[in-house]
Amino acid sequence: MDKYISVKELEDAALEALPRAVRDYYKSGATEEYSLAENRRAFQRLRIRPKCLVGLKNCDLSTTVLGEKVTMPLGISPTAMQRMAHPDGETANVKAAEAQGVIYTLSTIATSSIEEVADAAPNAVKWFQLYIYNDREVTRKLVMRAEQAGFKALALTVDTPLFGIRRADIRNKFTLPSHLRLANFDGHMSTKIHNAGNGSGLSHYVEGLFDKTLSWDDIKWLKSITKLPIVAKGILRGDDAVKAVEAGCSGILVSNHGARQLDGVPSTIEVLPEIVDAVKDYNVEVYLDGGVTTGTDVYKALVLGAKMVFVGRPALWGLAVGGQDGVQRMLSIFRNELEYTFQIAGTPTVADITTDMVRHESAYSRL
Repeated sequence: MDKYISVKELEDAALEALPRAVRDYYKSGATEEYSLAENRRAFQRLRIRPKCLVGLKNCDLSTTVLGEKVTMPLGISPTAMQRMAHPDGETANVKAAEAQGVIYTLSTIATSSIEEVADAAPNAVKWFQLYIYNDREVTRKLVMRAEQAGFKALALTVDTPLFGIRRADIRNKFTLPSHLRLANFDGHMSTKIHNAGNGSGLSHYVEGLFDKTLSWDDIKWLKSITKLPIVAKGILRGDDAVKAVEAGCSGILVSNHGARQLDGVPSTIEVLPEIVDAVKDYNVEVYLDGGVTTGTDVYKALVLGAKMVFVGRPALWGLAVGGQDGVQRMLSIFRNELEYTFQIAGTPTVADITTDMVRHESAYSRL
């Protein structure tokens, strides 16, 4: 794994190794993929403003998220069906997170069960990404199992009344490979993605099972059945962030679902300041994912107010290249780049980061 010295190199190797349908499923965005590109480009339009001669001693990346100590402000986002990337799938991913001391988020639509992931890494800080199904009993049982397995939070996806138009999946008539199953379910709900017909099997699955009628009032129902903190995942507006907090959420994950839902939405780093400002008077943490591929990306998000940054696709690339070792390599690359960024920018700890450490490129346009 040492030959890979950037996340981009892991991505290139993974895309070369994965079967076409799996590769396209993991990497694609909605329709024209404009927002997919913008997720990355927007980071490039931000400039870091280093402080000099600050008297550096030690570099400490550690922070606390929802009361849990983590070794750096980077965690792993939920991504579906990880055994398509590697036979060990989610269990390898969570073991890597445990080894590195970071948060791992398990997808509802996983190919390893809640219990398998908990057993694989009992000491990892684990969150469970939740969809709310038409059958509320299905949702209640998922939440109960996550609690019993020691998961620390629920990441409720709020941007998915249905899945976006992903043309690659339609062309490929994407289905879950026949040797795999959705491990958190029994019966037809574990295998329905195999029966795609025309178009994407995953989209057909979602249309039949996800509850499109959800409103902020349903957060109250979710809070009534769990003691776990709820993180609203998929927020892109300040007023929605306020509604989420007022409904009882403890965290806001600024996310556009990897630009896989609706093309033409802003990048997550662009809307982060609006959301941080909207909830500044509330006791709530704000996180971000989307387009993060380097340690400097993480740093820029921290400057703009994110408490934690999450990555999804980079973990898949590491998983595809080398299983647990590949994910650990990905996390090590981020850690190394982040440590260098902290020190060269003159901010040896998270607490040293101030809002004047980043400017948009337009601030320098007069030059």
